Amino acid sequence: MVRYALSLKQPWAALLVYGHKTVEVRRWATTRRGPVLIHAARVPDPRPEGWAQLPPELREAAKLVGGLVGAADLTSVIAYRSPPVFVADRARHLNDPAWFHPPRLYGFVFANARPLPFRPYPGNVRFFTVEDAPEAPA
Repeated sequence: MVRYALSLKQPWAALLVYGHKTVEVRRWATTRRGPVLIHAARVPDPRPEGWAQLPPELREAAKLVGGLVGAADLTSVIAYRSPPVFVADRARHLNDPAWFHPPRLYGFVFANARPLPFRPYPGNVRFFTVEDAPEAPA
């Protein structure tokens, strides 16, 4: 089975897969909806802001890099057109207010996030296909 995946740097991948983060912010929009595998990028995010939000029980999960770590359903995309709108949704995307860059950012809204057994796999900046993808139980 072929499925689509989206790569996030750690600790963001762990925060999304375990439901602490429900919106992933990007500079580009997508029309894709439905199940998406979550990939942890090979290189973690060095900025301390994300790591400060990581609960102790997710520290081991956030060490997983360079592979598939979970799945979630991409349900919609939000256009953040101003700093106040971006800040108002911070509880869902967890990003620092200074990360907003005009003219807009996009928030990929995820639901039903769940971890999967780690599987090493090369990632990509945008959505990418995964051959022989694992089934992701709801």
